Amino acid sequence: MLLAALSFLLVSSPEPIERFHAGVFDAYQRLFPLERTAEPVVIVAIDEHSLREFGQWPWPRTRVAELIRRIGEGKPGAIGFDLFFPEPDRFSPGNIASTPGMPGDAAKVLMSLPTNDSVLSEAIASQPVLLGISAERELDPRFPAPPPSQPLRTFAQRELPIDRYAGHIGNLPVLGSAAKGYGLINSGSASAIVRRAPLIARVGEGTFGSLGLETLRQALGEKLTVREAPHGMISIEFGEVKTLAQDDGTAWIRFGPHDGTRFVTAYDVMLNRLKPGTFEGKAVLVGVTGLGLLDFKTTPLGELVPGVEVHAQVAENLAAGVYLQRWERAARIEGAFLLALGLLFIVVVPRLRAQRGLALVVGSVGGTLVAGLVAFAWGGLLFDPVLPAFGAVAVFGMVLVGTLAQSERQRRVLREQAARLAGELDAARRIQMGLLPDPAEIFADERRIEMAALLEPARTVGGDFYDCFMVGADRVVFVVADVSGKGLPAALFMASVKSHLKSAALRGGEAGVMLTRAQEEISRENPEQLFVTAFLGSLDLETGMLECANAGHEPPYARTPNGTPERLVPDGGPPLCVIEGYVFPTWKRRLMPGEWMCVVTDGATESQNPRGEFFGTERLKVSLGWMPEDVTPDFLVRKVRDDVHRFAEDAEQADDLTLLALKWNGGTV
Repeated sequence: MLLAALSFLLVSSPEPIERFHAGVFDAYQRLFPLERTAEPVVIVAIDEHSLREFGQWPWPRTRVAELIRRIGEGKPGAIGFDLFFPEPDRFSPGNIASTPGMPGDAAKVLMSLPTNDSVLSEAIASQPVLLGISAERELDPRFPAPPPSQPLRTFAQRELPIDRYAGHIGNLPVLGSAAKGYGLINSGSASAIVRRAPLIARVGEGTFGSLGLETLRQALGEKLTVREAPHGMISIEFGEVKTLAQDDGTAWIRFGPHDGTRFVTAYDVMLNRLKPGTFEGKAVLVGVTGLGLLDFKTTPLGELVPGVEVHAQVAENLAAGVYLQRWERAARIEGAFLLALGLLFIVVVPRLRAQRGLALVVGSVGGTLVAGLVAFAWGGLLFDPVLPAFGAVAVFGMVLVGTLAQSERQRRVLREQAARLAGELDAARRIQMGLLPDPAEIFADERRIEMAALLEPARTVGGDFYDCFMVGADRVVFVVADVSGKGLPAALFMASVKSHLKSAALRGGEAGVMLTRAQEEISRENPEQLFVTAFLGSLDLETGMLECANAGHEPPYARTPNGTPERLVPDGGPPLCVIEGYVFPTWKRRLMPGEWMCVVTDGATESQNPRGEFFGTERLKVSLGWMPEDVTPDFLVRKVRDDVHRFAEDAEQADDLTLLALKWNGGTV
């Protein structure tokens, strides 16, 4: 809905949108101001200095006539006045003669002199002068009929919607009839900034060109032709000059910065202080630039310039073949651009990764802005990429908000699922830990042996386990095992393995027989083809004879009283469920009274610190070597666990940690 609304707004182009477009086009002009490469126009400025020397404006028409003659001496191609003379000159001799108190003889002499307007008319007729007229929406009763317009050749398959005015403010008939032509001096802009100016307009039944256009055309001596052009434009041509304008006759002006070299002062002209050739063959524009006369315009470059300079820049645009185009379908193109970008952001971006999506948005918006700049700088095309880009970003923002809201809902669902799973895993952990025996409780009344064990899963649940139980009155069987894999699947398989190992051990036999029997039973219930490393020990509490069988597990460590820890390397075999039918050998050792033994899983030796170093067997031997003579199994397993934790420095561990320690105190005395 937002995308459709924004696209419709761009296409309909209400006044606020048009004002925004104009601001963007002003920015283009400030970035790429027109460089002045030719000087077809000279401005004669009736400036502050000239007004101080010759008096305030309006001057007597005789002085204006003298100015025309002085300019004419320079042989200009045409002289255009950014002025009009609608009223008789109040300084004419006849007006002065009627002054009360004027002596009769003096009054007769004054009345016999020609009027100032007739003097100006003669000067105008002697030179290629064009007078200014101001086109008006309402008919001015002083000028009921427009002056004669220049012949206009039009080639179009439709009636061109050239702007039409009902009336005009012009010049006294005696002056107008002497002029070679007329030029519109309207700025054509209702805003404070002049961006467009009428190149041609209809006044009554006649068609007139702007002052800049007509002065340049008169200087070149060519006839005016108007042709229909593509994209709702018209082509205005005279001689080799060709420009494009909107079909209402107005044109966007490509402005350059204010340039003082365009100007000469009326004072310098009157005193003949100019270089020879200053006016020769050129279009000369005459205008008032005195600050107190308020004929100043603001350009898109942000400069305040005299109104006559706007006409001069129009003429320079024409002479240089420079023009700006705002196509008839420009608003539709901008709306389509917004629609395309918006659909891109709605359909494609959410399917991309965050970085690629952001890169696409930034690239699309940046490319759109650059395209607008390039179209202006190299083609003179006026397209506004800012509103489509901003509109698309707004759509992307809505998509982003929706995506974030959806993500938040998904995260909430995932948090709820994670909480449920955590609860289930916590329950599984409690069940798993409940399957492990407490050696202190089992051997609470047994003085011949002490035993302790602990298990810390790398995840909530794991595949390591230990077991210990009595077989008869004088034999203890203990097991430490590690199921391949981690997490819940390993924990479930661990429960099955533990059950089969205990069942096999309770049926008696040597340690190797127990492991061989257990492997046969486990293999029958192992669809996932998991394997298990295991160390099984069977200790006669009376004699201290230890029988061991090893299925690919870490060898245990033992230390006799007053001795040092040694790593026992019993003959072993592969992990359980690796080689079907394998018979595990039994390894025997007689323990001395007070001798202890420690069995670990690879979660101890393969523990890593943040630097990627392993705890290893050497550090394990050092940890075990610091045990006091009267060490208890409980102290031993906790000491090794603490050493492993200190080494790991809180780094996340990849494997479960299981420790089991026992100490044989000797048989019954």
